[in-house]
Amino acid sequence: MAKAKQNSLSEEDIDYLRAELTAGRPAAVWFTSAAVGVEAGRSAKVISFTEPAEGDFIQVRPTGDKDELSFSPAELTLEKPAPRRRTPAPAAAVKEETEEPAPVEHIYTPAPPPAKPKPAPAPAAPVAERKPAARKQAKPAEVTVTLVSTVEGEWTVDVQWGSKRTLKASPVAASAVSQAAKLLPPEVDEAVESVIDAARERHLARVEQLRAELAEAQRALDELSG
Repeated sequence: MAKAKQNSLSEEDIDYLRAELTAGRPAAVWFTSAAVGVEAGRSAKVISFTEPAEGDFIQVRPTGDKDELSFSPAELTLEKPAPRRRTPAPAAAVKEETEEPAPVEHIYTPAPPPAKPKPAPAPAAPVAERKPAARKQAKPAEVTVTLVSTVEGEWTVDVQWGSKRTLKASPVAASAVSQAAKLLPPEVDEAVESVIDAARERHLARVEQLRAELAEAQRALDELSG
């Protein structure tokens, strides 16, 4: 009897798996006959989803393994396969009754010469064990880090991880930016230091102006107090 074809993951199934993973409950799936490199009917846990959602974008960990592999929706299913049933052994064949052979007249014939022994056949070469096809690992997403400065010398950082922005306009100390720039190519260090120097000069001029205003205010206060 032909095995029933298992349904691959639908869009609703994928939404359900995403929701379970977000809630901290990795759901179980089973491999279909379309899965390459693994036995159909074997179970696995959904670990993560890669972006964009195309091709082998569902990462799972097969039961009993530590590796994380990527599969497409057609290779997975939420339907747990039914246990295999043992087929009963065939009934022993009933021996047919044979008729008593008729008497045969024995006629003397010379015995044929003994046959030469045939050489034993050479042992067959061992068949190489077929290894499952290697699954391609999930391609790491590109990461883009952007530093932005203002005229006041304030710095912020943005992080773009693949198609997701994981950090947006987060404040960063100018001293930390300066230290990091010194580890990068000279052009980066020069650009960062020029921005920091310009901001330092503006703040220094502002401090001198405030000091002059404070001194003038102090003299006026002294005259009023005298």
